[in-house]
Amino acid sequence: MAFKVTRYAFTPPHWPTGLRLRAVALSDIHACWPWMTRARIETLVIEANALRPDIFFLLGDYVQAVKIFGRPVPHPDFAHPLAGLSAPLGVHAVLGNHDWTDDEGAVKRGAGPTEAGEALEAVGIPVYHNRSVRIEHGGGAFWLAGLESQRAFWLPRKERSRKNHFRGLDDLDGTLAQVTSDEPVILMAHEPDIFDRVPDRVSLTLSGHTHAGQINLFGWTPVVPSYHGTRFLHGHIVEEGRHLIVSAGLGYSGVPLRFMAPPEIVLLDLGA
Repeated sequence: MAFKVTRYAFTPPHWPTGLRLRAVALSDIHACWPWMTRARIETLVIEANALRPDIFFLLGDYVQAVKIFGRPVPHPDFAHPLAGLSAPLGVHAVLGNHDWTDDEGAVKRGAGPTEAGEALEAVGIPVYHNRSVRIEHGGGAFWLAGLESQRAFWLPRKERSRKNHFRGLDDLDGTLAQVTSDEPVILMAHEPDIFDRVPDRVSLTLSGHTHAGQINLFGWTPVVPSYHGTRFLHGHIVEEGRHLIVSAGLGYSGVPLRFMAPPEIVLLDLGA
């Protein structure tokens, strides 16, 4: 079955005239059997490559999150197919919350590395841990910033509050401090909650995590994993001139069911 392609074509703020970038963003793959198998990820890669992007953004949550009727698969079963993604400017990744919270070794250490991150790096896909790099393209350049997960570890129960259940490893200020020119910045951040703190300096923030609610009953979404509720649920969100794209993701979390929140490949034509 083909994946839905959701296309956004616009010029972000601070975007130089003449710089055109086609990008594909993939989020929340959640590899597991029988819902997101190696064969299905291979199909995803074929369909994503057919869009002929200049660059791929992988927005986190590669590991199993289906707790009912799902079984984990070896990490190479998602990493090796993703190595088949092909674009002139490469494939770039950040980690998601499940890549941390479901990694027993990382949880025990309270630190990385994670098995998901190592699997991606092993096949040549760089994983950004609060890092920014400058990328030249089409006679111009932009900065790609990758933020670490804001929900990397559960806090002890006695330390949790209504607005915070997690200890994040994100360092927004430190990540953006690595940007040393006035060229545009694209920020990859798995969880969109950070968006209310993203400065105007960033042209575009890309996120996943919410699954667009995964179950949307004609506008009512019973579970949205965000402290902001449905504010950053899905789609192209503009607030005070700042731009955010939130992908509905590709896999499942909790239960293998989606309703009115279909999985999607995100296609971006920037400067179009």
